Amino acid sequence: MIESIGGGCAFLDYNRDGKLDILLVRGTTLEGFARGGDPVVSLYENQGGGTFRDVSAKAGLEAARGWGMGVTVADYDNDGWPDFLVTGLGRNFLFHNEGNGAFRETARAAGLDRQGVWSTGAAFGDLDLDGKLDVYIAAYVHVDPRHLPARGSGANCLYKGTGVFCGPRGLAPEPHALFHNLGNGKFEDITRSSGIAASAPPFYGLQPVIADFDGDGLPDIFVANDSTPNYLFHNAGGLRFQEIGLPAGVAVNMDGREQASMGVDVGDYDNDGRLDLIVTEFSEDTNSLYRNRGDGTFEDASWQSRIGPPSWLFLKWGVKFFDFDNDGRLDVIVANGHVYPEADRFPGGSTYRQRLLLHHNLGNGVFAEIGSSIPAIAQPGTARGLAVGDYDGDGAVDVLINQQDAAPRLLHNEARGNHWLNVQLTGRVSNRDGVGAVVTVVTAAGRQTAVRLAGDSYLSSSDPRLHFGLGQEAAAKEVRILWPGGRPQLFSNVKADRVLQAAEP
Repeated sequence: MIESIGGGCAFLDYNRDGKLDILLVRGTTLEGFARGGDPVVSLYENQGGGTFRDVSAKAGLEAARGWGMGVTVADYDNDGWPDFLVTGLGRNFLFHNEGNGAFRETARAAGLDRQGVWSTGAAFGDLDLDGKLDVYIAAYVHVDPRHLPARGSGANCLYKGTGVFCGPRGLAPEPHALFHNLGNGKFEDITRSSGIAASAPPFYGLQPVIADFDGDGLPDIFVANDSTPNYLFHNAGGLRFQEIGLPAGVAVNMDGREQASMGVDVGDYDNDGRLDLIVTEFSEDTNSLYRNRGDGTFEDASWQSRIGPPSWLFLKWGVKFFDFDNDGRLDVIVANGHVYPEADRFPGGSTYRQRLLLHHNLGNGVFAEIGSSIPAIAQPGTARGLAVGDYDGDGAVDVLINQQDAAPRLLHNEARGNHWLNVQLTGRVSNRDGVGAVVTVVTAAGRQTAVRLAGDSYLSSSDPRLHFGLGQEAAAKEVRILWPGGRPQLFSNVKADRVLQAAEP
C-alpha cells in the first residue's frame, strides 16, 4: 500500500520571475527507504518557451531524503517568497525559500516533522485570521515498513478473490494534526485544544482543504478520508472546531454509504456565489459533487449533475475545478489509475492504467464527460497528484500530473477563442498569499466566485493566481475581493487577457 498512493505535484513561482515552476514529489522503494530513502522532491524551473530545467541540486533540495507523498505551497512566514511542505512516510519536510534560489529544510525546528507518522495531504489556512497561515496535516495508517502484513493474508488483503496488499481497513489509523502558526518560524500543535481530536474519531485521512463553506467569515476544514466518513470541521472561532460532516451532508454519499475518498477541490460550479465540493472515490463507486445549499448543508448532486455515472469504473485521485475553455463555467478534470497492478485480471471491466476524465460544464448544473474525444486526455496512465496552472502565460489553464512508476505528464491547453483574467493576490493585513480570500468577477454574462486555496486536489497545489474565463467579454465589469477578516476591495472595468495584481488595501 505504501507504494501505491503517492505522490503529489505543484505549480509555483519559486523565484518570482512571473513564470510558473514545477514541483514533483518523489517516493522510493522499501529497500531504498531502509537505507534512508531518496530525495523527496524535484524542482523544475520554467525557462520560458515551454521548457523547464531541473534545479533541484542548485536549490539545495536533494539532501532531504525519505519517502515523499504530498506537497503544499504557502508563504508561511509572510516574507514574500513561496515555501512548501512535503509530507511523507515517517516524517515531513518544510522547505523555507531563502529568496536566492535556494531552500532550507526546517520541519523539525518548525515543529511540523511528525516523526514516525505516515502523513498524506496538507492544507494551509489562516484559521484565526491573525495574518499567519496555520496548517492541517492529514495522516493515513500506522505501518512498520520492516514488518508489513503478507499479501492476501486476511479478509482486508483480498480484492475480488485475489490476494493483494493489505489495508487500509484492518490497520490502525494515524491521528491527524492541526498546527497554529506562532509567527516566529514555529508552529504549535493544537489538535487537542482546538477540539479536532475530541470531536472526531481517527480516520484514514488523505487530503484536507480549508475554506469558509458557510459564509460566516471563518475558514472551515474539510478532509477526504479513505474508506471512512469524511470530516467537516466547523470553525467556531477562537481556534475551536466541531466536526459536522454528517449533518452537513458531506460525510457519506446520498445512500448513506462511507466512500473511499481520495482527492478534493472547492469551486462554485453553478455560479451561485457559494463554494461547492468535489470529492474523488475508489473504482466501482462514483465521484461525489456536493452542492452548497447556502444554509450550512450540502446536497449530493453527483447523479443529477452527471458527474457520477461516467466515473464508475475509474479509481480517482487528483481533481480540479477549472475553466478549460474560458467560457465562464467551471469544468472538472480527474486523474485516474488503479492501485492494484492485477486490476486488468479482475472481473468488472476496470483496468490498471486509466485515462483522465474531463467533465465539460454545460451551464445548467449538468456536465458532459468529453475526455475520450481528446487524445491527450484519453491516454491511459497511472495518475495520482494533479495540479492546474497557466505555465506559459497564454491564458489557457494547463494540467500537471504525477504518476506511479511512469513519467509525469504536462498537458498544454490549446483551447482558444475566449477571453480570460487571472487575479494575483498580495495580502498586507492578512497573510501575504491572500489564502482564504474570495474573489468574485462580474461580467455581462453573470458572476463567478473563487477562493484562494493552499493545498487541494490530491496531495497537490495549483497556480496561486485565481483564473476566470470571460467568454466573449473583453472586460470584467467588476472584480470584488473579500480579504480574510472581511476587508472588501473593488476593481471596476478590468480589461481581459491579463493578470490583475491585487494588493490588499
